[in-house]
Amino acid sequence: MPGREFFRTRTVAEALAALPTGRVTASELVGLDDALGRVPVEPVHAPRQLPGFARSTVDGYAVQAADTYGASDGLPAYLDVSGAVAMGSAPGVTVVAGRAVAMPTGGALPPGADAVVMVEHTQQVMPGTVEVTRPVAPGEGVVRADEDVAVGQQVLPAGRPLRAPDLGMLAAVGVTLLSVHSRPVVGIVSTGDELVPPETAELAPGQVRDAIASALAGLVRQVGGAPRPYGIVADDAGALERVLRDAVEVCDLVVVSAGSSVGARDETAGAVARLGPPGIVCHGIAIRPGKPTLVAQAGDVPVLGLPGNPLSAMVVFGLLGVPLVRRVGGCTQVPPEPRTRARLTRQVPSRAGRLDVVQVRLDEDRGHGGPQAYPVLGASALLSVLTSADGYLVIDEDATGLDEGAEVDVTLYR
Repeated sequence: MPGREFFRTRTVAEALAALPTGRVTASELVGLDDALGRVPVEPVHAPRQLPGFARSTVDGYAVQAADTYGASDGLPAYLDVSGAVAMGSAPGVTVVAGRAVAMPTGGALPPGADAVVMVEHTQQVMPGTVEVTRPVAPGEGVVRADEDVAVGQQVLPAGRPLRAPDLGMLAAVGVTLLSVHSRPVVGIVSTGDELVPPETAELAPGQVRDAIASALAGLVRQVGGAPRPYGIVADDAGALERVLRDAVEVCDLVVVSAGSSVGARDETAGAVARLGPPGIVCHGIAIRPGKPTLVAQAGDVPVLGLPGNPLSAMVVFGLLGVPLVRRVGGCTQVPPEPRTRARLTRQVPSRAGRLDVVQVRLDEDRGHGGPQAYPVLGASALLSVLTSADGYLVIDEDATGLDEGAEVDVTLYR
């Protein structure tokens, strides 16, 4: 009976591990303009070397290093300047013993040269002659043709979302199309007779605008998914089941908001249980806020029933939904969340056996020994708790609270 699942409280890690889903989205070809944040299906190998030719890393003169040995301010080496290299052009001159060629940063190293002496260590004493006041070793001031990337070298791994520098690397080696996982489609279902669309101008007594669906859609996009809203479903088991059946047919993950309270009118657990095996994993997570969370799977599609309070729903989706979006989207190398260390400004109680997620506001005034973390307190129905927070801290299950002045890790909101 689904109701019995209310008493099977699990930790966040246990709930994620208990989901048997092996679902991963299919692959598609995308260009660089659509590649940011996408997850490569296979490792990417360079079809050509980079930078592709030996080049200068400084403004100066291409030389044979042996011609500069022993050079100093008191005893400079004198070399004849036999030409100059232009940017974007192949060198039209060869460096031979006793001669130098003027070089711009990034210019192609001419044949015969094995080093570039910086212009700061030279002086033009007369037209066509340069004075070198410091020796250079072979390879100094030069990047080899394959020093950045060799042909066939892996430049990007599979399973890691692409970052802006990755796109630069792909462009540099000439890879403009690559195979990535399709964006996971996340169905978002809102339930409740009290809910009305956000565009509702005037609310009747007891009505509430559906804020959670918009916030969830933003989170889904932020982690590389594609939200698919299913609108607001009344508190009717049959209607909810029909919408859920439609959603699990086309989505990679289904999220039901405002559908996991233990009240008599909540039909979410029964509707989800009727979707088919493997069914409900648990209905209750050892977390605050967000304990009445439903975790289930229909076929190979995970289904999450989130608490109806906005703060609880967002916290739970961040800890459960985000990892699932990444999992079904082929992400095997999860990018680290931005974090900072801060000093807690007040004591925060907790209870052993439960994960507590505390919203905090940061004060970057370092006159008090570093950033200060101010807990943002308020009921889980208050959206302002989230909008005024800069991030959150987590109190582990085995802890009984944090003392004032404790050093804590704060995960920052992007």
